[in-house]
Amino acid sequence: MIKAKHQFFLYHFFRLYGLWMIKKYFKKVTLTGEYKDQGKPILIISNHISWWDGFWVVYFRQKVVKRRFHFMMLEEQLRKNIFLKYAGGYSIQKKNRTIIETIRYTQDLLQNPENMVLLFPQGKIESQHLHEIKFEKGILKILEKTPDIQILLMAHFVDYFSNIKPTLSIYFEELTETNLSHEKLEEKYNQFYHQVLTQQIHKSE
Repeated sequence: MIKAKHQFFLYHFFRLYGLWMIKKYFKKVTLTGEYKDQGKPILIISNHISWWDGFWVVYFRQKVVKRRFHFMMLEEQLRKNIFLKYAGGYSIQKKNRTIIETIRYTQDLLQNPENMVLLFPQGKIESQHLHEIKFEKGILKILEKTPDIQILLMAHFVDYFSNIKPTLSIYFEELTETNLSHEKLEEKYNQFYHQVLTQQIHKSE
């Protein structure tokens, strides 16, 4: 397993580079949701629709949540982009015994109130036009030993409308329920997802 190792200059370069990229390639970004900082570690559960997703959460972190950023990614992808471990990336290998180490590492990160962790429960990039998000197994194992955290549900959508550059819409909502089963957690996310997808469909410029 590859662990995150924040390097001051690379971490802040990644942050500034991400903000610059979003400013360059998007007409605007809208943030919709409510968040009240309770001083706890934060777990973000988000849909996974593109290569951009990590940069979008960096933007969200800059504007809303002030925490040290960590994100889980497939080990083969992290090895190809090893510099990302210095920006908060750490690895997971599916169908491998090291997945237990990754779960424990994530649990450790979520013991520190200065940290936030981004997880993509789909485990792969899928279309933003899906009407239901299927969770892979494992996320519940992380939550078993991290009871005192804030969980934010997040969804990203991109629309062009009549512009050359797209508008990025970021929706977020705090999950207040605890002790949820895998099925209930997936259901709660999809309730949130359907609600914000409806908002997005009826959105105009």
